[in-house]
Amino acid sequence: MNILIVTNHFWPENFRINDLAASLKKRGHNITVLTNIPNYPQGKFYKGYGFFTKSTEYYENIKIYRFPLIPRGKGKNINLILNYISFAFFATLLAPFRIKEKIDIIFVYETSPVTIGIPAIIMKKIKKAPIYFWVQDLWPESVFAASTVKSGFVYQILNKITQSIYSYCDKILVQSKAFIPSIQEKNVSYEKIFYLPNWAEDLFELETKNKTSIFKEKNLIPKGFIVMFAGNIGESQNFPEIINAAEILKKNKDIHWVILGDGRKRSWVEEEIKKRNLEDNFHLLGRYPLELMPKFFKKADALLVALKKEYIFSLTIPGKIQSYLKSGIPIVTMLDGEGSRIIKEANAGLTAKASDSKKLSNNIIKLYNMNSKERKEMGKNGKIYYNNNFEKENLLNKLNNLFLSKSLTGIESI
Repeated sequence: MNILIVTNHFWPENFRINDLAASLKKRGHNITVLTNIPNYPQGKFYKGYGFFTKSTEYYENIKIYRFPLIPRGKGKNINLILNYISFAFFATLLAPFRIKEKIDIIFVYETSPVTIGIPAIIMKKIKKAPIYFWVQDLWPESVFAASTVKSGFVYQILNKITQSIYSYCDKILVQSKAFIPSIQEKNVSYEKIFYLPNWAEDLFELETKNKTSIFKEKNLIPKGFIVMFAGNIGESQNFPEIINAAEILKKNKDIHWVILGDGRKRSWVEEEIKKRNLEDNFHLLGRYPLELMPKFFKKADALLVALKKEYIFSLTIPGKIQSYLKSGIPIVTMLDGEGSRIIKEANAGLTAKASDSKKLSNNIIKLYNMNSKERKEMGKNGKIYYNNNFEKENLLNKLNNLFLSKSLTGIESI
């Protein structure tokens, strides 16, 4: 089957769509990717890339067509608007002339913005291929949760755009069942919606088998009890409350907060660390390749996931949840809804509500005071839950069946 993947983010950016594309390729499908010039999360083009350079390249024998855009910069509203509009414009304008391959299915990986669907719709009309639209971020809800935009008029415009894009889709897949009511409110019938959660990349499995390692510690990880966060340092991740929790615990010099990643809020975090005298407890290590994450995770005593107190975030299953569960390390949350529900259901860690830094700090003390056997049991529970609910091959089998069958209908069918 010839599948065109349309995505805002692709290798060398670290997103699960890289793993999905490679996995579909291994299953015998012909994969082509329509994407942009890598610029996330730094906000500038990656080294070696430019507006007109590397417009075509390969990853795992998958052909990638890249289209120009204005880099997201520091992620301020105007920068993001220009970033979103420019990519949708150039991809819509140029893709029909550049992508000559036969296409049977168009698969859209929709992180923000939803406008990634616009070039997909154009390609649908040209290639006469159905669109399978995998919703990772709900629009327009996520825009208002993660930015300072609060205008009801803007909300209505974005809602109409989202409805229009959904109307052209043949199947809409959701990463969380809690997304379903919002999708249905946008005039999408229940029969078109399918549940496809995220999974952890293969590297989290290979780590347990591969005893050799290119990972060099270089004294990056301090000695003591390690609370580790991996991912974007942005507005949504609620770093003000994470730092509040760290400040509550700063007298305990044995507890260390290790942050892997980068993002537009990093400079603010650095200033707060100095202002609150947290240099001995709070460590920003920067970004590292995805393949090194299992090595880092093995050094953690607890893995942290946090999101702001927003209704939309309570519906989301943060992508790192699956990776954390599969890693077999206890998880601490500071978020509402689906993410914390999964950790409770799995008995894989301790949960706190969004923005409850006091409860988060109390939970970390609880884990700190547990013996290693109790913590290992939590980690084991997480692995079992992952295998029962998010195992990659099972989900890929279901997705493959959806591609091959036109008779499947309804959320449970996949």
